[in-house]
Amino acid sequence: MKKTISRLHLSILMTSVVAGFLALSVSLAFAQHEDSDAMENDHLHHHHYAQLAKVPEKARLLRNPLESDANTTAAGRKLFEQHCAECHGDTAEGGKKAPNLRAEEVQEATPGTLFWILTNGVVRRGMPVWSKLPEPQRWQIVTYLKSLGPQQKSHDEGEGPSKTEHTQPRPLPRGRSQNP
Repeated sequence: MKKTISRLHLSILMTSVVAGFLALSVSLAFAQHEDSDAMENDHLHHHHYAQLAKVPEKARLLRNPLESDANTTAAGRKLFEQHCAECHGDTAEGGKKAPNLRAEEVQEATPGTLFWILTNGVVRRGMPVWSKLPEPQRWQIVTYLKSLGPQQKSHDEGEGPSKTEHTQPRPLPRGRSQNP
């Protein structure tokens, strides 16, 4: 009888050890999967905005000739809705097809950089060439994008707008109107 109890204890002990290793293996697998998701997101984030650094210096230095036109932002918003929102989202915060245009990388880019990207596209990443869109309309879109300002980070999530955050464009300086 004593041998039977010892074998039972040994069997329970071995089952517990195996279950412990199994639980540890599953935990490590989930942690590794989360790390690879984070690395993949960083990798995608880098690729989305890497093209900004490749814009020629001459293009980066271009100034927006319409930046002082009071109607430019409203016109740019309409053009954005017609040509860009399908991929970049109604509020330019990105989607499955295209990156967030309110990200710091985009908002800190010069108007000339954005104009160059808009004109030449990023075909390898799915962004079409918009050179056939008249130049003033491309500058209007650039003006609208710059009016959005950077997306504020949420305190809870670290990124993305919070539920209470204002997602409309920041107000224009005095004397400028958004109405056409």
